[in-house]
Amino acid sequence: MRWSGISPISLLLAGCLAVLSTGCGSSVNHYLLIEQSLLAGNPQQAATIVEQAKGEYGAKGRLLYEMDRGLVLQVAGQYEQSSAVLEQAEEDVERLYTRSIRTETAAFLTNDNALPYEGDAYEHVMINVVKALNYAVQGYLQEALVEVRRVDHRLNVLGDRVKGLDKYRNDGFARYLSGILYEAAGDRNNAFIAYRNAYEAYQAMKGWSRLSAPLSLQTDLLRTADALGLKTEFESYRQAFPDVPWSPSSSSSGEELAHVVMISYNGRAPRKEDMFLDLPISLDAIQLVLLNRGVFRGPYQRDRIADSVLYGLNGRVVRVALPRLVPQKTRVTFEDLTLTDSQGRSFSVRSERAQNLTALAEKGLSERMPAIATKAVARAATKFAMAEGAVIGAQHAAGRDAAPWVGLLVGLAAHGMAV
Repeated sequence: MRWSGISPISLLLAGCLAVLSTGCGSSVNHYLLIEQSLLAGNPQQAATIVEQAKGEYGAKGRLLYEMDRGLVLQVAGQYEQSSAVLEQAEEDVERLYTRSIRTETAAFLTNDNALPYEGDAYEHVMINVVKALNYAVQGYLQEALVEVRRVDHRLNVLGDRVKGLDKYRNDGFARYLSGILYEAAGDRNNAFIAYRNAYEAYQAMKGWSRLSAPLSLQTDLLRTADALGLKTEFESYRQAFPDVPWSPSSSSSGEELAHVVMISYNGRAPRKEDMFLDLPISLDAIQLVLLNRGVFRGPYQRDRIADSVLYGLNGRVVRVALPRLVPQKTRVTFEDLTLTDSQGRSFSVRSERAQNLTALAEKGLSERMPAIATKAVARAATKFAMAEGAVIGAQHAAGRDAAPWVGLLVGLAAHGMAV
């Protein structure tokens, strides 16, 4: 496929393994089936599995379902359907900015799963990125640029709202793709601006994203700065990229070259699970927790049940559930792309990592963790106080002889609530 413009681009989407959302709420079983279908080279079956699993997501996981389905539909080559689903996801993102007090109160007394899944900031950006890719592959370049402008607006708002250079407040890959699409439309000036913003974003993110600006982005900055006659910027980037091979653009000779872009999805997003924190309320409870297994616990159900009984007997241990991410390893680190012309001449290039969704998910969770932990501990303390009040009231109502058993039952119930 060729796009008209100064620098025609052919965009290849190589969906090796879909990078699905990291949200909780739906069963992991259908994710295993999706993975198996994708590994077998059957993305259409994967899309069907997501659609059939809609009930598992529930009303609170509606946005998560739409993001998962939109991405799998793209991998299946159903670009129009993917864009339609993601358009609804984008509307839901805006709708979820406002929550009812009733929902917030319910979540405080139970856990955050009582709230609708809102998605992280990077996921909101990815919605527009995937839509832009859908339109680009179909040849709808102007529609793709609409998504580019939405990405720009979303990131600008995020940059104004989020303080601190070490936080997620910009997105190198989203900015880089924006530049590619602007250049495909013949808007080299905006392309250069987007490339520059992308480079600055990569520089700001590299401390925690474990990514550097791709070599191709550095080359694009040199090429567009040279083509626009921006001598100061060009010389600055030449000094910043001394190892980048560079030759002047061939556009001056009147020769129009194609620009091929391959985007490959490799690996899986990290899996989210619960990590349990046992908080002792007395000195005896501290000794009990340390002798048992320590303060931090894994997600194993059999251990949780045994601990609930043990801690219920003591009555002075509160368990708090906190989320954590488990990275999923991949053996694919790069791809080699070879193009051969009609005369048998070949050109090969190796892909570079341009985005690290695992790092984005980890960063998002780490930024929210202080608030999550504070809320969880406050919720546990409230439940403990309610349970203590229930014990006292029940003991008065049941009489002195029944008091120990009443205390045990209420303690077990309260501990079960905290899990």
